[in-house]
Amino acid sequence: MTEAIHPFGPHFGFGLYVHWPYCARICPYCDFNVYAAKDRDPGLLVEAICADIRAHRARMPDHGALNSVYFGGGTPSLLAPAHVAEILETANDVFGLQPDAEITLEANPNDVMRADLPGLGAAGINRMSVGVQSLRDSALAFLGRDHDAEGAKASVQRAIRAFRSVSVDMIYARPGQAMDDWKLELEDLLWLGMPHVSLYELTIKEGTPFAMAVERGQIVPMTDDEQADLFEMTQTLLTDAGLPAYEVSNHARSAEHQSRHNLTYWNGGDWIGVGPGAHGRVTVNGNRYAYEAERRPEVYLANVQALGSGWGDALVLDKVGVARELLAMGLRPAGGINVSRIEAITGEPVPREKIAIFAEHGWVRLDGTQLSLTPAGRLLADALTAQLAP
Repeated sequence: MTEAIHPFGPHFGFGLYVHWPYCARICPYCDFNVYAAKDRDPGLLVEAICADIRAHRARMPDHGALNSVYFGGGTPSLLAPAHVAEILETANDVFGLQPDAEITLEANPNDVMRADLPGLGAAGINRMSVGVQSLRDSALAFLGRDHDAEGAKASVQRAIRAFRSVSVDMIYARPGQAMDDWKLELEDLLWLGMPHVSLYELTIKEGTPFAMAVERGQIVPMTDDEQADLFEMTQTLLTDAGLPAYEVSNHARSAEHQSRHNLTYWNGGDWIGVGPGAHGRVTVNGNRYAYEAERRPEVYLANVQALGSGWGDALVLDKVGVARELLAMGLRPAGGINVSRIEAITGEPVPREKIAIFAEHGWVRLDGTQLSLTPAGRLLADALTAQLAP
């Protein structure tokens, strides 16, 4: 298959996303599909996830081996190594795992400290993403986290000793956060020595406790200009420290530590989503399918038991929908996207006159047909994409 004929699909990456929806505590900023763990039996959901993986093979008989698996949530670090192994063994039996497949598990710091990390490694995990979120106790309390800063530091150090690659998630642009304080917090973070960092600005999502607090005037979000100042300082500090941004929100010490699974999303590859509320994008017979599994765990379980699959709504994306998504995702990585891929889908040129104007402002670069954002352009990624989209 060639890029000109197939501008999207598994030749740009093929991954499996496993959504584990249960959490010991639900954070007030979170709008993911999550539920209180309580005393639920994980075995039933693990069994359903494995059945769902098997059902996907019939839909995509020509897909090859998976190059990544990502356990997200929710809190997948609540899973025992035996359950992780069961899911990975199923994936390997059904699709195959490439010998160097990246297999990531998201983990809360407290779970990292009490988990059987050697057991998770033996099950197949080779990359851990630790949800630190902050290294300040006051901020962790505000964010509703159940760990403190010292515990977070210890968990990252323990993860680094156990896995070849470790990432840390952080949330910034918190209400009232000062530039100098965030700079010091980043310096504390860099001291830990992890090779990958994901840094996300706090976003107030509709329906969350934080959104209700904003409506009551209890939380005052940062202004866009304040967020932009923090973003620019963050980019500079991490680049100078040897962790340049390879995507708008993600920094890695080297290509070896870049998230291969997320690159599949950004590059227009295929991924299967299993578990309650998981999203997927799969290419079959030249068509791009978008789907979401049933969101409520009990409905997901019932669907798998009755129909053999957890699929909920599935939609064939039209050409414009595919092109817009490909452009929006493809501009996020530092390398950008070849606009000929967009043009191959729509049959229409991406407007070069707009690109020229954006280039004059220092927001984008166009090298032949390869379009990428500059560091200044990353601040305007959504707006620039909207202007260039078909």
